[in-house]
Amino acid sequence: MKQSFTKEIRAFNRFYTNIIGLLDRHILDSNYSLPEVRILYELYHHSGLTASDIIALLDIDKGYLSRILRRFEKHKLVNKVTSSTDKRSASIKLTAKGNKEFENLDSASNKQIEEVFGNLTESECTALIQKFTEIQQILNNKK
Repeated sequence: MKQSFTKEIRAFNRFYTNIIGLLDRHILDSNYSLPEVRILYELYHHSGLTASDIIALLDIDKGYLSRILRRFEKHKLVNKVTSSTDKRSASIKLTAKGNKEFENLDSASNKQIEEVFGNLTESECTALIQKFTEIQQILNNKK
């Protein structure tokens, strides 16, 4: 890859992470880091995942995930249910409190996107989303 391509991609990454606050220690003025919010997202949308499922989905370190899940259990955001067929395996489910917490984060995320992109016209939004789709397609083809 040409060095100029690398430089431009990194410049865009810095630009975009700054816009949506990914460098903030806590996402969306919450008590959660980006990896924690992503785990809550996956559990909200895929109830009953195992730790192995989460590791595969997010490519997250097993020890780091374990620490996050212990914190979530301590704060009563998740429950672990041991499998009846394999005592070594447990599914992880959000509690009512965990669901509510994720819904608050999801709402804050939607509001953030509306604030960042709300001044764009409909045609600008359409063009931007098309470019997002093209980027995803190009990168997905190279995995």
